Amino acid sequence: MVPFTQLTIELILGFVMLFLVTRLLGKTQISQITPFDFISSLILGELLGNAIYDENVNIFSITYALVIWGLLVYLIEFWTQKKKSVRGFLEGQPVIVIHKGKILYPSLKKNKLDINQLQGLIRQKGYFSLYDVEYAILETNGTISVLPKSDVDSVTRKDLDLPIVDVSLPISLILDGEIVYDNLQELGRNETWLKKKLFEQDIVHITDVLHAEWQSPDQLLITTYSK
Repeated sequence: MVPFTQLTIELILGFVMLFLVTRLLGKTQISQITPFDFISSLILGELLGNAIYDENVNIFSITYALVIWGLLVYLIEFWTQKKKSVRGFLEGQPVIVIHKGKILYPSLKKNKLDINQLQGLIRQKGYFSLYDVEYAILETNGTISVLPKSDVDSVTRKDLDLPIVDVSLPISLILDGEIVYDNLQELGRNETWLKKKLFEQDIVHITDVLHAEWQSPDQLLITTYSK
């Protein structure tokens, strides 16, 4: 049996090391957790638990294991911030499951989501009918974002006896200084048009843009790294 003094020291050290690693890795380990974050957190806790109750493992081994694991996860997180392609592989991509009021069954099937689960996620957003939703996006952390139809939105146009208008989904055209060509193509625009829009706001280089979002009817909202 592990002596109480040694166990106490290991628990205190483990607590401190976990706290430091969690602070180092950032708040995504707790909120908006991705599949990769979930797995890394489980292994980190399991690693510490096994180390504490294994009599053959000393304090230095625990410290070494936690530091190496924390460093590996930190490097992966840092890499995903720099490389958008790696980010998509490790964290996944948001998926549209309802498009212009139509449920996209292939998207549900691909993401192992059934209709009952979709209804539950939609209800959590305050909409009790799938047919009240114009767009629904399954986020990488398993939550869902909803854009309702204009006639059921809060204070509804129907209640005010106003004509019903189409709603459009905002489209991200630049992420982390890189053009999202798939979204640009879906919008029916090209890179020349995008650069012209940026120039109208005194932005010359795309790499200066942290995020650019197109909104109907033809508005481009831009956030640069300097803002």
